[in-house]
Amino acid sequence: MRLLLVEDDTMIGRAMVHGLQQAGFAVDWVTDGSHGLTAVQSHVYDLVVLDLGLPRLDGLALLRALRAGRDDVAVLIVSARDAVAARVEGLNAGADDYLLKPFNLDELIARIRALLRRRAGAIGGQLVAGQLRLDPVRRTVLHGEREVTLTAKEFALLEALMQRPGAVLSRERLEQCIYGWSDDIGSNAVEVHLHNLRRKLGAGTVVNVRGVGYRVAP
Repeated sequence: MRLLLVEDDTMIGRAMVHGLQQAGFAVDWVTDGSHGLTAVQSHVYDLVVLDLGLPRLDGLALLRALRAGRDDVAVLIVSARDAVAARVEGLNAGADDYLLKPFNLDELIARIRALLRRRAGAIGGQLVAGQLRLDPVRRTVLHGEREVTLTAKEFALLEALMQRPGAVLSRERLEQCIYGWSDDIGSNAVEVHLHNLRRKLGAGTVVNVRGVGYRVAP
């Protein structure tokens, strides 16, 4: 899953990026609202972690611009503005959740995963497709009763496909889901990970829709 962090405090931003990457997310980080808006309009993200007190463009203005443009990306506000009125304003502007600073990193990660599960319609906190069952919290994958060991990128790729059941995702879209700006991406990296997934899960688990992309089998 690919996240955008919009946070102008360097120390907080570095800690958040490190923690989110350790939790298995691909993370892009910008430090002002204007660059945040450009990033969301130029790339595909599963969720935006948004501070409010930003230079160049306030977080609420960024959020309102996204919703006015009918961008429904999930947005989690993380802010020191603790007044009830500020929280209500943020949620009414289109945020999916609101977390107060200072916060515990584990709670931030739990809230992100909860929002992503809600968007995907997960069952019991897990993603399910046929015999496949993926647990984003425990980082486990079951194929029937068999637990399958995946690398971090294989897990991220399978999670991206299972977050969108039935949808066909292009190679470029899958790259955007699992890689951040700073990642070195080989020309056939996604195909290599898909080949390994098929080898571990069975050839019919991930279907190649010729000329379009890939999807998980129902």
